[in-house]
Amino acid sequence: MIESTKAIVLNAIKFKDTSLIVKCYTQKGIKSYLIKGILSKKSKKLKPAYFQPFTLLDIVANHNNKGNLNYIKEAQVYHPFHSIPTDIHKSSIILFLAEILTYALKEEEENLLLYQYIETASIWLDTHHKTANFHLLFLINLTKYFGFHIKEPKKSDLFFNLQEGKFSFHKPIANYISGENLTLLKSIIGINFDTISKIELNAKSRQVLLDILIQYFTLHLPDFRKPKSLAILQTIFR
Repeated sequence: MIESTKAIVLNAIKFKDTSLIVKCYTQKGIKSYLIKGILSKKSKKLKPAYFQPFTLLDIVANHNNKGNLNYIKEAQVYHPFHSIPTDIHKSSIILFLAEILTYALKEEEENLLLYQYIETASIWLDTHHKTANFHLLFLINLTKYFGFHIKEPKKSDLFFNLQEGKFSFHKPIANYISGENLTLLKSIIGINFDTISKIELNAKSRQVLLDILIQYFTLHLPDFRKPKSLAILQTIFR
């Protein structure tokens, strides 16, 4: 079936000498595409630069809906990024989040609200300067779409139950955070991207929060694993 859709590139893997296998999150859900000959000198229709992580594309594709690789007939960038490709901090964040989404998004079912969130957030990242905490809020907001939303705590809450995804006054049996770690988590809940720069976190605090969120995703998403790009992110924001 030939369909037109918007697509957010998650990753691209070289296949043989001149082809790519590209995974995208589209308005139709997760889709994987075989793009034959794109790396050859003869290729003119599609450009390899289109398939960098988080590139926002308009595509016309053949979707077979049988779990096999699909084919892209046409593609064009509908919102070019300006700062992300040249800013090492932003590009490292994008690589990390693309890997997170690759592990987290499994089903092919469409979710337009999730697509719009990823699209809007990536454009915000490209157009703002103070973005060191962006990935933390991105992950917290992402929980809304996966069914384990981290809701705002009460001032009296002393614990966060990682297994149940709830703040509480009473101490859980296992898999919880408290004390300074809880204070850190509370500080970033309930804010938006436009106010995130007001949250003052040093590199150590940022890493503690990221470790908590990675643990939280691991507990709630089957087969989720720690991203390899995490080490790069830690180095960049040291």
